[in-house]
Amino acid sequence: MALKITVIGTGYLGATHAAAMAELGFEVLGLDVVPEKIELLSQGRVPMYEPGLEELLGRHVAGIEGSSGRLRFTTSWEEVGAFGDVHFVCVNTPQKHGEYACDMSYVDSAFASLAPHLTRPALVVGKSTVPVGSADRLASVLTELAPAGDAVELAWNPEFLREGFAVHDTLHPDRIVAGVPSERAEKLLREVYATPLAEGSPFVVTDYPTAELVKTSANSFLATKISFINAMAEVCEAADGDVVKLAEAIGYDERIGRKFLRAGIGFGGGCLPKDIRAFMARAGELGADQALTFLREVDSINMRRRGHMVELAREALGGGPFLGKRVAVLGATFKPDSDDVRDSPALNVAGQIHLQGGQVTVYDPKGMDNARRLFPTLGYADSVAEAVRGADVVLHLTEWREFRELDPAALAAEVSVPTILDGRNALDPVRWREAGWTYRAMGRPAA
Repeated sequence: MALKITVIGTGYLGATHAAAMAELGFEVLGLDVVPEKIELLSQGRVPMYEPGLEELLGRHVAGIEGSSGRLRFTTSWEEVGAFGDVHFVCVNTPQKHGEYACDMSYVDSAFASLAPHLTRPALVVGKSTVPVGSADRLASVLTELAPAGDAVELAWNPEFLREGFAVHDTLHPDRIVAGVPSERAEKLLREVYATPLAEGSPFVVTDYPTAELVKTSANSFLATKISFINAMAEVCEAADGDVVKLAEAIGYDERIGRKFLRAGIGFGGGCLPKDIRAFMARAGELGADQALTFLREVDSINMRRRGHMVELAREALGGGPFLGKRVAVLGATFKPDSDDVRDSPALNVAGQIHLQGGQVTVYDPKGMDNARRLFPTLGYADSVAEAVRGADVVLHLTEWREFRELDPAALAAEVSVPTILDGRNALDPVRWREAGWTYRAMGRPAA
């Protein structure tokens, strides 16, 4: 008999996972405690921007004309317990207020709500990013609270989604990590992922602690690589070197690689910053805090980049106060192909300049609504041309394709002063300078 799958939590991770499981041919039931979210998803609409996700939902949500009907949504834990053979837990684990540690309240609540409805053998699969040691504790919760007792097992299967590529990463993962307690649990996960496994996705079987550590280790490495090249940008500026050429040269070394070596205003979003901080906090609890002290400097370098961009903007405006100066900011999201503004370096820079008296106008192709909710006091424009009109300086802070393809000559006619600061080292300096712009970028010579 074909496995039936439930997905608990229908945010960015859960909605994508539910739609992908339906695409792989499974009957899927998604659960969320927010009725408005369930209503939206049941119409085949998503509460966030993720390329390809709405189309994927439309192919499978029950009640939509022409869909497979394999995907439904509910707010009922009882329905989920009765329906599923495999239950994926995809709820959020944000950073605790005022602490580095991870807030496990949503995960704990999901397990406590699900377990009493597990009356027959089932596999619960954690996908949320949690502190190492959580899976052992949660497995005990399931055994204690589930009527089926030991027949309910827990596996840990971390997610590795890149925002903007989440649909592809779920359907064609570059690796599948399975922290499993038994051969039965492994067999069930292999059945769930049979299609990507047949395509050649590696399947790494581990214990619980290793599976939990993989995601935070991967994010810590990526964060370290980004902060490394940003530290080199600081040195390049002091020595009048060019960090873009430096990155190109060291990137040819296969041991280093070229990805994540673009210097700029640093990383943000809902994963990297909070994951490395939670990792440090958990290492401290385990008595291994010295092993991760380097991550404090990684975090510090990253945050310093934002302040540095503010100072570059001040220099571009003559070195005085921002008061009365018009500043255009291109980009609000933490990365392109997403509407996510959580811990966005772009918005952080815009906010700092605004607080110092600058007249800041922001434009972003997808993140405007979220940005307005987070920073309602900033100015917002409906187009690049409107954002830069009369600007004394333009800041390029999120590397959307729309910005990379701008016509510098046409844009020069809109601004008061043709000065652009490239906070992502993604624009072509030659094109912009030839069009009469003063072009500055982090870690690169002024001319």
